[in-house]
Amino acid sequence: MDKIPTWRKYSLSVEEASAYYGIGVKRLYGIIKDNPNADFILEIGSHVRIKRIKFEEYLNNSTVV
Repeated sequence: MDKIPTWRKYSLSVEEASAYYGIGVKRLYGIIKDNPNADFILEIGSHVRIKRIKFEEYLNNSTVV
């Protein structure tokens, strides 16, 4: 199976999102903690994933990250 490019994935792990957006892992976990009901968070069991397009919308509307 071919590896799916990050820009085509529906959701990203926190580590993938950190590398893709250039935001530190600790900061991403802080954003997740500060926005527990945000529509860009996807919980799969005990794992948290970030919905790529929804998170980009969040970033586009943010002035400070």
